[in-house]
Amino acid sequence: MVNTRRTNGAGGGKGYTPVAARNKAKAKPKKPRGPRRAAAPKRGLFRRIGGFFSWLIWLAVSRGAIALALVSGITIWNFMSGIPELEDLLDSRTRGSVTIMDRNGEVFAWRGKQFGGSITTDTVAPVLRDAVVATEDKRFYRHLGVSPRGIASAMRINMREGRPPLSGHGGSTITQQVAKLICMGVPYDKDIWDSERAYEADCRESSMWRKLKEMHYAVAMELKFTKDEILTIYLNRAFLGAGAHGFEAAAQRYFGRSAAEVNAPQAAMLAGLLVAPTRYAPTNNLERSQDRAATVLKLMHEQGYITDADRATAAAAPATLSQAAEARAGGYFADWVMGRGPDFLTRDTTEDVVVKTTYDQRIQTAAEEGLQAVLDAKLKEGSKAQAAIVIMSADGAVRAMVGGRQFKGVSGGFNRAVQAKRQTGSAFKPFVYATALDLGWRFDDFVDDSPLTIDIPGSGPWTPKNYTRDFRGPVSLTEALIWSLNIPAIRVSEAVGRGMVRTVAESFGIESDLASGPALALGTSEASLLEMTGAYAGILNGGSSVRPYGLVDLRFLGEQSPLMTQTGGLGERVISPQAAQQLIYMMHQVVETGTGGRAKLDGWQVAGKTGTTNSARDAWFLGFSADYVAGIWMGYDDNTPLSGVTGGGLPAEIWQEVMTRVHAGLPPRTLPMLTPAQLPRDVPTAVSSPGRPNQGLGNAIENVLDSIFGAPRR
Repeated sequence: MVNTRRTNGAGGGKGYTPVAARNKAKAKPKKPRGPRRAAAPKRGLFRRIGGFFSWLIWLAVSRGAIALALVSGITIWNFMSGIPELEDLLDSRTRGSVTIMDRNGEVFAWRGKQFGGSITTDTVAPVLRDAVVATEDKRFYRHLGVSPRGIASAMRINMREGRPPLSGHGGSTITQQVAKLICMGVPYDKDIWDSERAYEADCRESSMWRKLKEMHYAVAMELKFTKDEILTIYLNRAFLGAGAHGFEAAAQRYFGRSAAEVNAPQAAMLAGLLVAPTRYAPTNNLERSQDRAATVLKLMHEQGYITDADRATAAAAPATLSQAAEARAGGYFADWVMGRGPDFLTRDTTEDVVVKTTYDQRIQTAAEEGLQAVLDAKLKEGSKAQAAIVIMSADGAVRAMVGGRQFKGVSGGFNRAVQAKRQTGSAFKPFVYATALDLGWRFDDFVDDSPLTIDIPGSGPWTPKNYTRDFRGPVSLTEALIWSLNIPAIRVSEAVGRGMVRTVAESFGIESDLASGPALALGTSEASLLEMTGAYAGILNGGSSVRPYGLVDLRFLGEQSPLMTQTGGLGERVISPQAAQQLIYMMHQVVETGTGGRAKLDGWQVAGKTGTTNSARDAWFLGFSADYVAGIWMGYDDNTPLSGVTGGGLPAEIWQEVMTRVHAGLPPRTLPMLTPAQLPRDVPTAVSSPGRPNQGLGNAIENVLDSIFGAPRR
C-alpha cells in the first residue's frame, strides 16, 4: 500500500508543508561565528589566572595549616612534658586550714583554705560526679579538651548580651577549667606576685592570647591524663565557697558528711556552687542556693542522669545545712581562739591543723538567742546600740562569746568582748571590797556614807557623789555593795590603800592600766569584758586568779599527739577562801535585794554586780551561779550615751534571759558562800595575800579606819 501522506509530503503536494521545511522556517538566523571564536581565548586566560590564584591560596592555606598544626603540636608537647603528676595537682594550697572543734569534739568553725582530703571519681557519690558533668560540661567525655561548639555558643551569648565575645560566658570545658585552676602549671611565687590574690587574678585572665594558651594546655592534659583523672583534679581543686577547696571539704562544711555520702539534692547544690561559689554558698543564702540546685537537677534530668521520679523526690526535699553550718555560730570565739596559739600554727599555718576548744554550742546558742530576744523586745528599731557576752566556767574555760549584735557567720569582725576597752563603772567595786575582806574586814562591818571631799594634788578638791545624790549614813559593806554606793567604796579604797586595790584587781586578771587616783574605786579605768568576766570567775572559784582560755589542744590533721595543750586557767591565790565566800554572799544580796534584782534566776542562787559609767556610756552586769560566770556589756561603739539604760536594766535582763537558757535542765546548786549565820564574830581574821606577809587587822589599821570613816565599826 502506498503511503500517500509520506508521498505527498515528499512531493510537496498542495496544502501540505513538510516537517523539515516547517522547522527550517521557524529557526532564527544564527549569528556569525567569527566573534565567538575571538572571545574564547579571553575566557581561557581568566580561567587560567583564577586557577593560579586559587592554587596560591590553597598552597598558603594548606602550608599555613601545616605550620599552625606544627606550632600547636610543639606547644602541646611542651605543655604536656611540663604538666605535674596527678598526685601533685590535687592540693596545691600555699596555706593550710584550721578546723575548730567544740568541747564535745564536734566541728563548729573553719579558718584558712579548707581541704577535706583527696577524692577520686570512684570514691565520690556517682550522683555528685554526674551533677558536675551535667552542669559544667555535658560533652566532657566526648571532646579532646576543647569544645568549639561551646566556645561559639558562649561568644554568641556574650555579644547578644552586649559584652565582648570573651567576657562573661567562656564556653570552657572542664579540662580548660582545670588548666585555669592549676594556672597552666605555673606555681605561686611570692617574689613575682604581691599576693595570692594577685596570682589567682592573673590565672583567671581572659584575653584572646591567654585563651589560646589555655586551649593548648587543655589538649595537653587530655593527652597526659584520662578523663576520670582530669575530673578528679577538678573535684579536688574547685573552690566552693566558705573557704572550702574541693568537694570533700564543701560536703563536710555544708552538710557534715563526706562527698561519698551526699544525696541528689546535696550533690546538685554542691555542683551549683561552681558558677559563683560565694554568691550561691548556702551559708550566705540557703534559698538562693536551693533555687540554683533545682536548675542543676533540671539539667541532670534533661541529660538522662536522673529519672522523673528522682527529680521529683529531690525537688520535694531540697538540701539543707548541717546544724553547725546552719548555726554559723562561734565566729567571735573562733577568731579569738585563733590568736591563742602561735601564728605559724593558726593564722599563718601552711599545714592542716585541728584545734579542740572549750566552746559549747548549746551555751553559745543560749547566749545568742537570749540576747536577741531581749534586744528585739526592748530596743527601738534601727538602734545601733551594741552588746557583748562572755560565758565561762569557774576555771576560766570560755564556753561562749558574742562580740556584737551581728553574730551569724561573723569572721574577722570587731569583737567587743575582747577588743573593746571600756570603763567598768561600779562593776569594779567587788575588787575594792575583796581587798578589804582579805585584810580582815567583814561583810557586816560599817562604813560611813556621808559627804566626802578629797584633795587631789595637782587637781584640787574632789567631792564625789552617789548615783542617787543622797547619803545613807553608816551602812554595812554588804549594804554599800547592794545599793552600789560610791562614797563607801571610795572610803574603803582609801582605807586599805589604792595600791592594794590595784594589786588585787590586777592579780584577778584586770590587765588594763588602772587609775591611780581615788576614782579608781568607781571603775574609771578601762577593761575588756573578757578580763572582767575572768576576774569574777576568780571570785567564784574561791579567790584564785583565772586566765580565760579557749584552746584545749592543737594538733596536725591526722596526728594523735597534740603539739600544745591547755588543761585549765587557774592561777595563784589572790584572796583567802573566806574573803571570797563573804564577797559572794554580798554579791548574792545585790541580786536578791539590790540593783541586780532583774538578774534573778528561778530556783537558783546567783550573785552579781551592776555597773554604769558616767553619762551611761557603758552598762554592765557580771555575775555567776555555782556553774557558770557570765558578763554582759552594752554601749555604743562611738561612746554615745545610752538612753535610759543602766547596768541593772537591760544588761541584767539580758543576763537573766541568757542564764535561764544556759541552766535549762541542770540541777540547781548552791553558791559557795558564807552567810551571816555561818560567820560568827569570833572567827579569826588573819589571812594571806600574794606578795604580802600574813597580816591581821592591827591597831594601826584600826586607827586609820576610824579617822577616815568617822563612825565606829561593828
